[in-house]
Amino acid sequence: MSEETPGFDEKPEVPTGADDAEPKAADSSEEKEAAPAGDAAQETALLAQLDQARTALNERTADLQRLQAEYQNYRRRVERDRVAVKEIAVANLLSELLPTLDDIGRAREHGEVVGGFKSVAESLETAAAKMGLQQFGKEGEPFDPTIHEALMHSYAPDVTETTCVAILQPGYRIGERTIRPARVAVAEPQPGAAPAAKSESGDGDTPSEKDTDAPDKG
Repeated sequence: MSEETPGFDEKPEVPTGADDAEPKAADSSEEKEAAPAGDAAQETALLAQLDQARTALNERTADLQRLQAEYQNYRRRVERDRVAVKEIAVANLLSELLPTLDDIGRAREHGEVVGGFKSVAESLETAAAKMGLQQFGKEGEPFDPTIHEALMHSYAPDVTETTCVAILQPGYRIGERTIRPARVAVAEPQPGAAPAAKSESGDGDTPSEKDTDAPDKG
């Protein structure tokens, strides 16, 4: 009686390399095909992020430039306002001192600025000059209504235009700002003096020439 040896009738399962290699080759080819598509998508996303970053940078740069320009304009306005306020304050202060300066001027004309009063007067005038106060107005200068105030009017044969013949009160200014016009007496040319001069020199004929021509015409 023969015993069957187990295992001889069963065929051993041997893995075939060809069957396994084909799926692996297919998988590798799919990975190679998917890899370029993924890199392109990632590159596109990075470019989009870069564009967004550049846009944001340009916007922030424009905002910074605008803020800087506004700040510079603000500084200029503040500086102008500061200078204007200072000039107004100085002008108001010096305006209150003008009557005292007028008194000193009248006293000087009468020879009364002597001794200790002279020292005080000169110190006050020096301090006012340091603050920018300037005196103007002289006899003989042409009358300018923007800086002169005419308080007296007359005619004079020796002037050819409206002229300041007397300074009743000097004018004062700070820089280009006039805080008081010069109060003056003005004189104008005599009425008819200019037309008479023109008639004598208008045609170039003298009365003697006309007289000598008259007998010839007769």
